[in-house]
Amino acid sequence: MTPPDGEPAANAQGQSAHFRALETLYASAPVNQLFDSTLQITGAGRARITFATRQDFFHAAGATHGTLYFKMLDDAAFYAANSLVSDRFLLTTGFNLHFTKPLKSGTVVAEGRWVSGRRRVFIAEANLVDDEGEEIGRGTGTFMRSHIALSGLPGYRRGGG
Repeated sequence: MTPPDGEPAANAQGQSAHFRALETLYASAPVNQLFDSTLQITGAGRARITFATRQDFFHAAGATHGTLYFKMLDDAAFYAANSLVSDRFLLTTGFNLHFTKPLKSGTVVAEGRWVSGRRRVFIAEANLVDDEGEEIGRGTGTFMRSHIALSGLPGYRRGGG
């Protein structure tokens, strides 16, 4: 898998600034104030979200509700894809999710990876691993460039690198 040419920045300093700005964007989203989670862009086309589940995320049978699985898988795949695009915010246009194990409690890691797409549409996948190292879910999403400039979003702040 080779990331798109020339994205997100022509140099390592610009790329790093873009990655840190995406992490700030994630942290600034109002929905993320509801979750104890942290995004780290680990490289071009790669993202990791670490989060903790709580009992108030449980469904009636005493395990974490699937909405949390979806949110973290979608976010990890989305940010992996958007790490390759420095000018526009991507939008999720589709997402397939597979549950492989119920989650009771603990810290979970969502790992996102860009799979394909170079211009308008990107495909990325993600998986969830519990604190015992077992996969609990996986998903694949499609993401499309929007008309929303990243530079116009209040949470997207590019520093010096």
